[in-house]
Amino acid sequence: MSQLTEQPAEGPVPTSADVARLAGVSRATVSYVLNNNTAVRISDPTRRRVREAATELGYVPHAAARSLRAGHSRMVLLPTAHLPSTPLHHRFLHGLESGLRRLDYTVVQYGSIGLDPDDAARAWAELRPVAVIAPGSVPLAPQGIAVLRRSGAKAVITLGPQPVPGAHALITDQREVGASAVRHLLERGRHRIGVVMPAEAGPALFAGPRLAGARRAAAAGRARVEELPLHYTEESAAALAARWSTLGLDAVFAYDDAYAMLLMRALQDAGIQVPEDTAVVGADDSMLGRLLRPRLSSVRMELATVQPLADLVDRLVRHPGTEPERHDLLRARTVHRESS
Repeated sequence: MSQLTEQPAEGPVPTSADVARLAGVSRATVSYVLNNNTAVRISDPTRRRVREAATELGYVPHAAARSLRAGHSRMVLLPTAHLPSTPLHHRFLHGLESGLRRLDYTVVQYGSIGLDPDDAARAWAELRPVAVIAPGSVPLAPQGIAVLRRSGAKAVITLGPQPVPGAHALITDQREVGASAVRHLLERGRHRIGVVMPAEAGPALFAGPRLAGARRAAAAGRARVEELPLHYTEESAAALAARWSTLGLDAVFAYDDAYAMLLMRALQDAGIQVPEDTAVVGADDSMLGRLLRPRLSSVRMELATVQPLADLVDRLVRHPGTEPERHDLLRARTVHRESS
């Protein structure tokens, strides 16, 4: 392949015709190769030659033009502004994006803070995504789903605790986190259990379901659960620890590891022994929790592997008439350590 001289930044934008001339192939072949079209058989040397020519020229396919030709985009929209900033969700999103890229989808994270559900759906629809994976914190209504479908979205998928009528559902039932923690404490002989509820607005999406799951497990084990509001400050934790002896509790599920570590230190400072006087369980199974003394018992959460989820998105896009499906993602189990 001949080498072209470097184009100045102000030069003409390279086209697929330029790539075809440099690679010695047709424009159709360029399109097949750069769009990862597997329906047409093209030899590996030809594919390599086309990609090298595109790299040399600095050619990038025009996504909008490709969408017009195909009648839809290859964009999967992930409205992430409303998702919790937890390691679990970061790993999930990173893995899902990687899996979708391998299937030649363009993954776009999009923020829609401050918009009501209908306005959010219209804002998403303006981007003409082929699929939307919407967080449960944005309660899509049937009209919002209809707007997305009319705009060309072949799959509308919700990610959250409850399915939404008319959409496919990836269920992350946070009740199982609270239930797992309380079942563990019951097995350890604890029956008077406090459940920390963050006073901050940020964790509210998960706090309610985790408390509900804890109550459900406690009722089944004939145990008592008491809700304990707590600000994420040393002062708030110290105030709660100061009145601990009046609460009559022998265990606490502290929402997540951060709140568990905060409260456990305050309890120890107040002379309350962990786990002898009070067993403590967190959630997230963080590395810091394992470094504490006593080591923190914690609910370990895992989500279904991401490549099958990417394959699921691809299947729903290719078969848009599929009836709404439900897939349960979240698995929770409590890891027993010294604090309980």
